[in-house]
Parts: sequence; structure tokens; C-alpha cells
Amino acid sequence: MTPTDLRLDRRRFLGAIAAAGAFAALPALARTTGADWAASRALLDGLVRDGKLPGVAFAIGRGGEAPALHGAGTIARDSRTAVDGDTLWRIYSMTKPVTGMAAMMLVEEGKLALDRNIADFIPGFANPRVLVDPMRDLTSRPAKGPITVRNLLTHTAGLGYTIITQGPLLQEYLRLGLTPAALGRFRLPGVPDVPTAPSLEVFADRLATLPLIADPGAKWSYSVGLDLLGRVIEVAGGMPFDQFLQERIFDPLDMKSTWFTVPAAERGRMTTNYFYLQGMPIPVDPGATTIFADKPAFPFGGAGLVSSARDYDRFLAMLLGQGTLGNARLMKPETVKLATSNLLPPGAATAGSMIDGNGFGAGGRVTLRAENGRGAGSFGWGGAAATIAFIDPGAGLRAGGYAQFMPDTTLPFTTGFARSVYATA
Repeated sequence: MTPTDLRLDRRRFLGAIAAAGAFAALPALARTTGADWAASRALLDGLVRDGKLPGVAFAIGRGGEAPALHGAGTIARDSRTAVDGDTLWRIYSMTKPVTGMAAMMLVEEGKLALDRNIADFIPGFANPRVLVDPMRDLTSRPAKGPITVRNLLTHTAGLGYTIITQGPLLQEYLRLGLTPAALGRFRLPGVPDVPTAPSLEVFADRLATLPLIADPGAKWSYSVGLDLLGRVIEVAGGMPFDQFLQERIFDPLDMKSTWFTVPAAERGRMTTNYFYLQGMPIPVDPGATTIFADKPAFPFGGAGLVSSARDYDRFLAMLLGQGTLGNARLMKPETVKLATSNLLPPGAATAGSMIDGNGFGAGGRVTLRAENGRGAGSFGWGGAAATIAFIDPGAGLRAGGYAQFMPDTTLPFTTGFARSVYATA
């Protein structure tokens, strides 16, 4: 659920498939609409031609122009359905900036404030406590301050995440079902069958009973903060979180291919997600029987959405357009500028983290210094199954790259895609 560092533990998958047959890569079926973006197109076509991935796509645009859409290959290794701009991808943590912008809409309306105590919306967080020795036991002390909306937006609340948390706290997250993500239908040997909390309200209330790993504002640590923020949004916004996203973001932006649950009529567009085990791609969530066809326990604000390259580009275009896309205005320009700026609390430690040397805004990384062509002020994030999306306001550029494999570091797709965009730009 991260651009490069959110990884599933390989050991959890050992023994999951006793005898898996290799899949023969199908010939590349590539198509580009709009501008050429030759370097990006060559990267994607090469990955399919060489049999490394069954299918990939990108959407790249400048300013308010229509995006260049490119698809190469097919939606699965055993399918002949070609990838295009409307193919469906598990975007996992690319959900986080969407949730972040939903919160910023409420900030603009005065229903939230960046430094407001979340206990105003979820009373269980009135007296947060911090672990004394996270690897030893659950002994805790009072936190030095409250958890704020800013902390949830920027992963500085001191919350955990089952994919990275260790020690006794991890066992509590598992016991309470604080696992807001879906991988596939089958149970993996050696992995506990832990049900997810039955609702967003229950998730938030259970989370409030556990100690933090650090004082709020002290350090950047990847977490369930954006999932918890979904509960804050529905309380402050006066409607269920998924309804808020639909009415306030997806409908105005005409995002007709973005869901927490993929409708039956649209499942023919769904990709298969693969996990690389000892170099072999294992289908952990086939598109035809995807777990995203089921209604989740609750809408995961940190990792729950499925979307298309065309749809997510409309979200990026709105951000690049300072809150406006066509006739739809979602936020004021100053709100978007604030949301995509560095919102980290003063003094928050980032050394050694995946954003080391950079900032963090409303659910996405903020580039503080130009790097690899990407300009300072760029904003974006990625997903665990090798998706990535960002805007570069200084260059008037937006881009999204899409593949479906885990761990996302198995192949240099996301990093390679970002470089390719600037190679052509």
C-alpha cells in the first residue's frame, strides 16, 4: 500500500501454492491515444514484450488537456482482453490522497481543522497513551498531546499498521481486526484467519483502545491514519464515508470507474493481481473472481479503491486545476495548495522512512527538492500492487502508471515509470 516500501512479507506466502504452473506471456497489444510520451510507451511495451508483466497502462497529461492513454498487453496472463484506459486496477494506497482531499473539503467548510483534536469526533481518543517499549509489552504512558486531523493526514499520529508494526501491538491489531485491506479470497497457510472489524465505527472505537507507537507529531510512521480519517470524515460530514466520496468527488468529476466494490457488469475489465514467489508470478486475486467484487467490511480509506487510468487521471487533473475540472469545482485554489503542501508537524522525524528528506501533505508525499526531473512541490503516492500517480504543478504535469504485482519492488516499474515521464517531458 505504498509506492515502493509497503511490502507483503514473503514468508507469509511460502507454501501458499504447492505446485504453480508458469504462465506464458501473451503478445503485446499496445495502443496509445493522445500525445506520444515515447519513453513511457517504450517502457510499458517492453515489459509486456519481454514477458515480465501481462499488462500495463498509463495516463499522462499536461494542464487541463485530455490525457494520453496507453495500454499494453492483457488484463491477465491467461486472458486475451486487452488493457486500455478503462481497465480496472487495485490502486490500494492511491486511495489515501482521495481520502485526504475529502478531509480538506471539510477543512475548507470549517467542519474540520488541521489541528483539531479527533476526540471531538471519536471520544475514545480523548486520552491517548504511548508504548514505553513497543517490542516488550503493552505498558504505556500518557501521550504528550492529542491526535489531530493533521496527524492522520500525514502519518504522524503514532498509529500502527499490520504490514509494518511488530511486537505485542501487532498481535492486538490482528486480534481486533484492524486490518483495513483486501488481498484475495483464499487463506494462506501459516497466516491467521483474522476477520476485519465489522464497520468503520467499530474499527475506530477498537483502535482507540490501543496505545500508540510514538507521541502524536513526533515521527512519520506509515499507518492506518487515513482509514481512521474516514470515520472522522463521516462524523464531521454527516454521511457515510463512501457516500461522501461518491457525492463530493466521484460524481462531480465523472469518475464512473472508481469503486470500493466492482459492479458485476464491470468485472470483465478487472485485472489479475500477482505475487512473485521465487521469481514466479502467482495469481493471488484473479480478476474474474476478485475479492473486490464483494462489499468490504467497511470502506477502507487507506487502501480500498479500484479505479481506471482514465478515472484517476480526472482526480489528478482536478488537483492540477487547483480544485476545478471542467464545470466542477471541488475546492478553492488555496485549499488545494494547502492540501498538496508539506503539512508535517514541526519537528516530525522522517529520517530512515520512505519519505526521508521530503514532506507529506493530505495523503501524499510532497517533493521538497527537485529530484530525477520531478519538480519541488510535486505531490502524489502509489499503491502496493505497483501503481503510482503524481502531479507536478511547476511543470503543469500529471501522470499515473498502472501494473498489478506484489511486492511492488520485484520489478522497477513505478520508479522506471516516473523517470520515463520526465525523459519525454
